[in-house]
Amino acid sequence: MRVLVVSLFIFWIYLLTVLVRAKLHFFKFLIGAVGLFFFMIIFFQKFAVMLLTLWVTVVSGLIGDAVGYFKSFSDYGLIFINTNNCNISMYIDYECSGVIEIFAYMALLWFFPLYNTLEKIMYTVIGALWIFAANILRIVIICSIVHYYGDSTFYFAHTIFGRLIFYILSIILYFHVFTKSHIKRQKVGNVSYEYTTK
Repeated sequence: MRVLVVSLFIFWIYLLTVLVRAKLHFFKFLIGAVGLFFFMIIFFQKFAVMLLTLWVTVVSGLIGDAVGYFKSFSDYGLIFINTNNCNISMYIDYECSGVIEIFAYMALLWFFPLYNTLEKIMYTVIGALWIFAANILRIVIICSIVHYYGDSTFYFAHTIFGRLIFYILSIILYFHVFTKSHIKRQKVGNVSYEYTTK
């Protein structure tokens, strides 16, 4: 399996060099971003999930202790939600850690042709923190809904409402990093829409 992954990685690098020489920028972005996401999942998923699960549980637990709605156990990646009639446990796993969203964002960013290396580093940090904070907000909202309205609302809070809030915040991030910046920096002939200072 390791030989296959290494062979795929070498082939991916070679394919990117071919696309750069051929000046096929769209395909370089597409194959580069998909490949980078794939290899980040392969090489860094285990460590990233462990780290993100710990920090999501710890930060959520601090908020839970402050409001008194839920309590976290970071050693086990568990959150216990207090309701009127029972307690519900929520496990922070691979899906709830936010690792897929962070890796997808980073893969797109590093092959997005608009920014230089320093800007990409800055937007990587900002984006990862934004997605992490959005995930924390999602978990707090889920716990708050379940605390106030009972265990019967868990599916709605977790699967629908919490996810909706998370993806709205993700769209805001993507709009500012990719769409808005691209519009501001695009050039049509001799006209540029980017702000310049003289």
